[in-house]
Amino acid sequence: MPHAPASVPAALDSALLDRAVADLRAGAETWTATPLAERIALLERMLPRIVARAARMAADAAVAKGYVPDSPWAAEDWIGAPWALVQGVSAHRHVLRRIAAGKPPVDPGAVRERGGRAVVDVFPATGWDALLQNGTTAQVWTTPGTTARQVLDRAAGEYRGRAGRPAVALVLGAGNVAAITPLDILYKLYAEGQTVIAKMNPVNDYLRPHFEQVFSEFVDRGWVRFVDGGADVGAHLAGHEHVDVIHVTGSERTHDAIVWGTDERAAERRRTDTPRNDKPFSSELGGVTPCIVAPGDWSAAAFRYQAEHIVTSKMNNSGHNCVASQILILPRDWDGSDRLLGEIRRVLRELPPRADYYPGAAGRLDAVLAAHPEAEVLGDGACRVLVPDITVEDDVLLCDEVFGSALGVVRLPGSDAEAFLREAVDFANDKLPGTLGVTLIVDPETERAHRVAVDSAVEALRYGTVGVNVWCAIGFLLGYTPWGAYPGHTRQEIGSGIGFVHNAYLLEDVEKSVIRSPFAPAPRGLFTGSPSLAPRPPYFVTNRTALTTVERLTRFTAAPSVAKLPGLFASALRG
Repeated sequence: MPHAPASVPAALDSALLDRAVADLRAGAETWTATPLAERIALLERMLPRIVARAARMAADAAVAKGYVPDSPWAAEDWIGAPWALVQGVSAHRHVLRRIAAGKPPVDPGAVRERGGRAVVDVFPATGWDALLQNGTTAQVWTTPGTTARQVLDRAAGEYRGRAGRPAVALVLGAGNVAAITPLDILYKLYAEGQTVIAKMNPVNDYLRPHFEQVFSEFVDRGWVRFVDGGADVGAHLAGHEHVDVIHVTGSERTHDAIVWGTDERAAERRRTDTPRNDKPFSSELGGVTPCIVAPGDWSAAAFRYQAEHIVTSKMNNSGHNCVASQILILPRDWDGSDRLLGEIRRVLRELPPRADYYPGAAGRLDAVLAAHPEAEVLGDGACRVLVPDITVEDDVLLCDEVFGSALGVVRLPGSDAEAFLREAVDFANDKLPGTLGVTLIVDPETERAHRVAVDSAVEALRYGTVGVNVWCAIGFLLGYTPWGAYPGHTRQEIGSGIGFVHNAYLLEDVEKSVIRSPFAPAPRGLFTGSPSLAPRPPYFVTNRTALTTVERLTRFTAAPSVAKLPGLFASALRG
């Protein structure tokens, strides 16, 4: 994620910050001693507070991003704030209830060994999941050499005799998606047993009152504190002697400034691995996200639907997502490539107007247009930029995260799906910076005909989340799936970051999450080899009833009830 330009800072109130840290240091012992039953009850009491703030939270985000709260675009503000938060809280509650009932956090039947590693089925986790997200499944793949027994023994150590020592964590909040900061707080509290000081990002610090209300019990008991401010506040807290660990969602530049400093000796510290700040540090830092499309014999409806899917992965939040698709990898010799691009152009033109609101986006899009005079601008102003054929290896779209509404296309050779997938995987792994997420689109007939090639591609992709026929960002939303970069980055070469969050099952030895959804929605999917009862997903930017559906889904997820299903289904089926 690019670094947001800092506003002119007010005078640093270090005494206020120090008092907040002191409160959390005093509260760390009591949080560690809080019994499991009370931790579960805290989650249960949090859910209605999220619902109570949901409409105002989403409305404030909509206004800040430049549209009215009942705009079709506002569905993303319900998805990316209240719904994601109730889903994450519900996921943690589900797993902790298992532990409280004397069960293992993971059902042993969900864990098996395959290809020298353990694979864990983590979604759907409940009957409601299977009903409401029918056809979507998620697995966690562990690092090679991990056994099923080790997965079961190591999960949820915080609640099975391996609790961490009392500690204070600093969470440096993200400015783009509202749920990032509270979900990071939740993970630090419940997975790592730490109290949390959360510094809001200046881009969305208007959310602070909502978050303080949602976490009100934690604030009252000295377990969570929120503060505002710019880089000076973050630097003070990161260097504070009573802050033990740091987590940041943001840019590589933010990480490097904290770890190595910004003075003339920073490069030497990094070269010699002598950090200015050597506290334990986890991070999620984005990258250049690919979407790979395997060739196949597609219907006209499939081209339209997958164009909507790809545009959603670009235009959700105006592309201000760490896993917004930036490079579309297409088969050079597939006659469907140009047809798919034609449908993508149509969808982009037909979407309602909106701006790229995130600080610095205009300049980054201008850089793309300067590098590509042939680029197509398909929205109002210099936004919704399509570069239909990238041929230069050091192209700006291949080297830097644009964090805005620009999509580049790379065409690779391959006489069939197997050959193309080999080329595409190598390109994504070796040419594009970042390892956070990747999306692979493959129709059922092609997957059946090239099963080994598709499975090999999924295994070979070095990304923390691999989405097969589903935008990889859905891994952020499920709660059960770990969210973070593919393992292997270091503080000297931080890439997309280190560590995982969310991860409601509290799994260790995680390599990646693999999520699968049907290639086609119901009812068409029933007849095309991807059976599912799910209609067009509500997160699609083309979904006609998304706002109503997600509002109802949020309230249902917080308090499931059969009585709520008819209204939810009625809206979802009209989307």
